[in-house]
Amino acid sequence: MKNRHLRKAVVATAAITAGLLMTACQSDTADSSSGKNGTGTAAVAVAKPASNAKNSTDSTDSKDSKDAKGSGDAKNSQSSQNSETSKGVSGSFKNGKVTYLAPGKYIVSVPGRGDQQFLVADDTEVYGTGPICGDAGSTVDAPCTLDQLETATKKAAVNADVEMTNGIATLVTERRAKGVNGTWFGNVSYLAPGKYTVSGLKGTEQQFLVAEDTKIWGYGDICGDANTGEGGQGGTQCTEAELETAAKKGVSAEVVISDGIATTIRDDH
Repeated sequence: MKNRHLRKAVVATAAITAGLLMTACQSDTADSSSGKNGTGTAAVAVAKPASNAKNSTDSTDSKDSKDAKGSGDAKNSQSSQNSETSKGVSGSFKNGKVTYLAPGKYIVSVPGRGDQQFLVADDTEVYGTGPICGDAGSTVDAPCTLDQLETATKKAAVNADVEMTNGIATLVTERRAKGVNGTWFGNVSYLAPGKYTVSGLKGTEQQFLVAEDTKIWGYGDICGDANTGEGGQGGTQCTEAELETAAKKGVSAEVVISDGIATTIRDDH
């Protein structure tokens, strides 16, 4: 009898223990599935920083990508500006004709090379031999201003050589006109300061210039006297002003011309 009660007590105790174990397991399972236990909470805490780190990396990569793109755009922009600055033709344009196009802008036309536009700058050097500035009879080219270049080329194209760098002229040099050579006997007429004509045998007129070294001899018509010097053959050296005064009235003379410039003028005594 005593043993029977003991067995019942053992069985009851075992049943209660089993029930408690089942309840504990169910509680653990529920807590685990809801993520409320210590392990679940730690897992969530670890996962969130990992996600944030990824987002931070993505953001950094995106920023770096934009910065790289911006750097590339800046580099391309700088290259474009450098290309624009260096754009222009460089070289020598000989035997050309310079024509006015717009303020500070001209065209030089060279046979066989076509037309080339160019600009002038404050440091562009310009030298003339008459049409731009200076004296055609002078042996030294005269320095001209940019205003004189513009004024001359607005009237007509000017024969000149152009040196340019990156489309900007560094030097514009007017070429001396190549004139005729020979001796003419005829009536000398005044055209403009330093410029005259002498009529030819067939009545045609030949233009010529006088220079500082032109020898002008008078025997009574330009200056001097018909019976000048020993034997009446010496003649008197005249000034260009005296030649101009005589030529405005009309004077007959012998004119020796070299390259369009009179070397000697003798009135017909």
